[in-house]
Amino acid sequence: MPSAGPRPTTLDLLARLVSFDTESSRSNLALIDDVCAYLDALGVDHVRIPNAAGDKAALFATIGPPVDGGLVLSGHTDVVPVTGQAWTTDPFTLRVADGRAYGRGAVDMKGFCALALAAIPDFQAADLKRPIHILLSYDEETTCLGGADTIARFGADLPRPGAVIVGEPTELQVADAHKSIVTYLTTVHGHEAHSAKPMLGANAVMAAADLVAELNRIADLMIARGDASGRFDPPATTVHVGTMSGGTARNILPKVCTFHWEFRGLPDLDMAEIPALFAAKVETTLRARLNRYGDYGRIETLEEVAVPGLAPEPGSEAERIALRVAGRNHTISVPYATEAGRFQVAGIPTVVCGPGSIDQAHQPDEYITLAALEAGEAFMRRLIAECTNP
Repeated sequence: MPSAGPRPTTLDLLARLVSFDTESSRSNLALIDDVCAYLDALGVDHVRIPNAAGDKAALFATIGPPVDGGLVLSGHTDVVPVTGQAWTTDPFTLRVADGRAYGRGAVDMKGFCALALAAIPDFQAADLKRPIHILLSYDEETTCLGGADTIARFGADLPRPGAVIVGEPTELQVADAHKSIVTYLTTVHGHEAHSAKPMLGANAVMAAADLVAELNRIADLMIARGDASGRFDPPATTVHVGTMSGGTARNILPKVCTFHWEFRGLPDLDMAEIPALFAAKVETTLRARLNRYGDYGRIETLEEVAVPGLAPEPGSEAERIALRVAGRNHTISVPYATEAGRFQVAGIPTVVCGPGSIDQAHQPDEYITLAALEAGEAFMRRLIAECTNP
């Protein structure tokens, strides 16, 4: 990023951020290096927080007094893959046309990151009483764990913020609630035998089918329970099986069967309930189905990803700030998961509010409108007033 000359615009910075291929399977270090150079040129204090492997890093920058109680603007640097998508032009070269800025991550969510970075000179020029922090994370699209190490340092060697705004695209509406998402891989281990003599083995596929049927039952239970808040679409915790694979031939008892499954829970769901219901069925299936003829098989379930939901906190510091700055008088819920729940679990009031529409995310020719970026710039200007006169 430029260290001298004219001040870069939001579009300049967005073009630079988009130019880095930061798909979640790749390193984001080149982007982080570039942002660090930009921050160094502006004299902004910042800290890199690398992951354990050293191939990715989060970045935490502070503008204003180095005190607790600041406001975090949080955005992720990783993007979803472009493989198999029919892009009109290079997804990692920003293209501006017809009032839109096209590129992978343009709306989800490098647009918000560019807005926050472009506003730094204005943040610096203001007499901020409340510090503004910028947190750039990684792996949001896969685990939402890329900001966890930074959050763990709040109140230790990093200032503890008083509120967080996660800038996912909400068209600058203020979202105070979203579902959790927890994903699993279940592997059923059976024992091969001739299908004419099933008593000599254990059928992993048929045992897995019992477990999938139980997930159907749990899904129906959640649908019947519904959504007491009336705020979510669909109006229930959802349970889903996405893949299933097993067996080698029609006449051989399958040795292994695997399936991926998930649930997306309403904020008031006890996160242990569905795993407990499933575990009880596993024990029954193990005894009554898989090992009915002998101690042949076992069942393993691995939790892959667990992203906490975001529960409403009416009147929280984050909600009050975001509603004022966004010019809104009510909150919404969103159907997708974000990093917001991790901040809330750490005891920091958090909302989701950012420019652009989620409808454009994850698609070929992803874009954010120039009007949305202009609205985001106005949002940042009002945020300065909020942090100058808290």
